[in-house]
Amino acid sequence: MPSDRTVIVKQITSGNGQKPGQQATLIGLGLNKIGRVRELEDTPSVRGMIRKVAHLVKVEEKV
Repeated sequence: MPSDRTVIVKQITSGNGQKPGQQATLIGLGLNKIGRVRELEDTPSVRGMIRKVAHLVKVEEKV
């Protein structure tokens, strides 16, 4: 059953100089430039990716 909850993720800091896994996670989220915004489905896997790069992104929950 697809979730109707989404999260809005905005990249606020560059991925340059971060660990390679963190840079790959940003790309996996659809972010690779400062200021880029994506609306993603709120799933445990997406939450885990956000947690990995929490210091690089800003998250807003959308119901």
